Amino acid sequence: MSTEGAVPAKKQKLEEGEGTSELDESREFDAETQKALEDIDACQNEIDALNEKASEEILQAEQKFNKLRKPHFEKRNTIIERIPNFWVTAFVNHPQISAILDEDEEECLQFMTRVDVEEFEDIKSGYKICLHFKENPYFKNKVLTKEFHLGTTGDPTSKSTGIEWNEGKDLVAKANESQKASAGSKQQMAALSRTFFQWFTDNTDPSADDIAEVLKDDMWPNPLQYFLASDMDNEENGLDSDDDELEESVEVAGDDDDEEDLDDIDEEEEGEEEEEEGGE
Repeated sequence: MSTEGAVPAKKQKLEEGEGTSELDESREFDAETQKALEDIDACQNEIDALNEKASEEILQAEQKFNKLRKPHFEKRNTIIERIPNFWVTAFVNHPQISAILDEDEEECLQFMTRVDVEEFEDIKSGYKICLHFKENPYFKNKVLTKEFHLGTTGDPTSKSTGIEWNEGKDLVAKANESQKASAGSKQQMAALSRTFFQWFTDNTDPSADDIAEVLKDDMWPNPLQYFLASDMDNEENGLDSDDDELEESVEVAGDDDDEEDLDDIDEEEEGEEEEEEGGE
């Protein structure tokens, strides 16, 4: 960015009344201050140019490391395929994804064998999420893909694979009917959470697609942590229950000891009374 191109833009903003600036020509400065302000503006333009260059180099580095990471993701996916129900378990254990999964969808996702998240080559223009399935009773598709295009000039857009549902297995239609029947008012309807496949087929507002961002930035980088989450929770709960059982056993033992002590005291008092009577 050059110094010559930046100053006129600022003057134009001032003429349109969109903001204020130290270089506002309607304000009067002495010659020394005016010169200092122009020097500051020139420095700022140089900083902006470096920031722009840094962004370009960071983008190039991201592109480089995306290529380096790809074979590792491929290797990880191959290993994951050896573990039954890996992905559906990870999805169910993820707090945000599980919140939109209903029981039928959990059953359906048991047939999911692989997940891929691929950024477009230039990174900044978008990415796609691919869900791979083995033959299943719900739909005929082998791969379901949702793409996000992050245009630099317009609003983001997205598109999804059309799901070829088997007869009577359309989970989106089923969810729509269920929600319509459950909603007694517009407020209740608004409060009902969309389901996973409703999310997949919905492309009305890609700029606010939090589930896609969770899959891309949280689930995909490290799904293992969510696959193991239930085991970790069980271990923690197991430790807690063991502690509780230990405390209960100590309390019971303590109660028994107290009762034995009381019995001993009663026996001693009875013995003393008998000795006193015998002496008399």
